[in-house]
Amino acid sequence: MPSKEYSEVVQAMQAQAASMIEADLTLEQQREAMEAGFAFPLQDDVTLTAVDVNGVPGEWTVLADSDPSRRLLYVHGGGYVLGSINTHRRLVADICRAAGCVALSLDYRLAPEHPYPAAVDDAIAGLEYIWANGPDGGSDAVSVFVGGDSAGGGLMLATLFAARERGVRMPTGGIGLSAWADLAASPEELSAFGLDDPTIPDNTVAITASQGWAAMYAGNADRNDPQLSPVFGDYEGICPLLLQAGSVEMICRDTERVAARARDAGVEVVEEIWDDMFHVWQGFAPMLPEGQEAIDHIGEWIREHA
Repeated sequence: MPSKEYSEVVQAMQAQAASMIEADLTLEQQREAMEAGFAFPLQDDVTLTAVDVNGVPGEWTVLADSDPSRRLLYVHGGGYVLGSINTHRRLVADICRAAGCVALSLDYRLAPEHPYPAAVDDAIAGLEYIWANGPDGGSDAVSVFVGGDSAGGGLMLATLFAARERGVRMPTGGIGLSAWADLAASPEELSAFGLDDPTIPDNTVAITASQGWAAMYAGNADRNDPQLSPVFGDYEGICPLLLQAGSVEMICRDTERVAARARDAGVEVVEEIWDDMFHVWQGFAPMLPEGQEAIDHIGEWIREHA
């Protein structure tokens, strides 16, 4: 049974989604709407520091009791075309608090201005950087985790494949929140899922949007490429994974498929499918108990693997 706060969050999300559908926003307007509507206030004990991450804009998130040698590289969601460091600051800070770690958030390049593999290249630059640099400058990490939500969850998995392929040191662990891991899915495949997600007022509109974002990011590349659609990847030699998804969200099956493939390859996988939860509910932890509980699970998992 969802918490009493659940219905309030769902109603607010339904109203926001409906207004965006009715407005028929341009991509730039969608970006502005996400910047305005997906940012909770930060707590006073959070310190943010901008940094150049091998040519990619980044930002360190540090709390007073954070261990600077325990590091999280975070890549935000937004369909590869929306979102930024700004939209995900509170989520990243909440994970840092639960895990006792510091985090480096990346403003990786967005499509359609910068299609695949721009985001993967930027994430690899971040991974190389974070192993050798902390919030106070050059210092080796004891452990490095890569995390991301939605498209960022797919990018997290793509980064692990690219690290193995390019000879970059593999992270300690990967964390995917509602990972979008199949950009090759057809509208017919997607239409069978997410029908019970209370936050999606129009399943057809959601499918059309995801198809459009996938096309913008993939460009002319084959969407069956595992670094675009990690559901098709070979997980041999990949680091341990923590994967969370909501049972009613349209792309819950992506998480289930990734988890199965990774386990078959001998990877340690913790797969959490949360009853009744919607897409990236963790981002609503300031007002949703289930969001905070999921973040607490992430913190415990990082501490166990650090």
